[in-house]
Amino acid sequence: MKYRLLGHTGVWVSEISLGTMTFGGKEHPVYSTIGALGQEEVDRVVGTALDAGINFFDTADVYADGESEELLGRAIGRRRRDVVLATKLLAPVGPGPNDQGLSRLHVMRALDDSLRRLKTDYIDLYQLHNYDHVTPIEETLSALDDAVRQGKIRYIGCSNFAAWQISKALGVSALHNQAKFAANQTLYSLVSRDAERDLVPLAEDAGLSLTVWQPLAGGFLTGKFDRGGVTTEQDSRRARSGYDFVPFDEEKGFRVLDVLRTVAARHEVSPAQVAIAWLLAQRAVTSVIVGARKVEQLTDNIAAGDLALTEQDLAELDEVSRPPIAYPNWIQEQFAPARIPAGNLA
Repeated sequence: MKYRLLGHTGVWVSEISLGTMTFGGKEHPVYSTIGALGQEEVDRVVGTALDAGINFFDTADVYADGESEELLGRAIGRRRRDVVLATKLLAPVGPGPNDQGLSRLHVMRALDDSLRRLKTDYIDLYQLHNYDHVTPIEETLSALDDAVRQGKIRYIGCSNFAAWQISKALGVSALHNQAKFAANQTLYSLVSRDAERDLVPLAEDAGLSLTVWQPLAGGFLTGKFDRGGVTTEQDSRRARSGYDFVPFDEEKGFRVLDVLRTVAARHEVSPAQVAIAWLLAQRAVTSVIVGARKVEQLTDNIAAGDLALTEQDLAELDEVSRPPIAYPNWIQEQFAPARIPAGNLA
């Protein structure tokens, strides 16, 4: 396992991290189709991850109504010091009007609940699961800074924020000398490359870690699906739920999949390994979050860290998956060379 720095924190995290959306929820209308792993299965998956060198674990209070956190906390047990533990908040966790969001009231309540479920007295990376258009970011960041100073949180991060929202938050934190975002968790894959427009440049400029969710597009990039919805694995999450959470151009997706399979055959590995290895080769990416219902899936995903894609591989995958350049990026690129004297274009 290889490790990369979490932003400017000096903390090393595994470049493959374990997501826990498949933990728990056997009776839940949504999570029962995603994984619904029980404690024994969770122990096996977490143990396999730890033994492989994974030290970065990601969960959220909303996963299986908090059961995911409970199962993960029990599975980690005495190996807590070996783990960089991340969780998230914002989504509804109860019926009340204040059982969601990023108000000080909910931040403090949700944090204490997560600590209890995870059976720990601190969280290494506490992440805002989405942007709250109701609560001023100043209130949220103040509450998080207090929790950092109390020792309940080591670092803070965000997920699903727009670049301008992250930039504003960083400015607020700097203005008030408060804890600032160390990481941003974003959707990124060969069929979802929107992050390259603004979030990747922002991460590089601000020194933020970029951690990736849905690297396999809900299982699509495993190569188990063909045109027409035919699948070689009927018990996969995508086949069982029939729910495509991540929107993308499916026809273009199948063209990507054709090239993905070609590259995978060239290296005699699975398409999933190639999809993850491609992400690990991208700018600013710190860690790719993988989820698994089976140990075999996890083992295959972990092996992506040992796959070195060639320049030909990367060029072919980039060509078939490249998104159109959005404004104002395309016009800035046109004018950029004019700002550099010809003799300096080495």
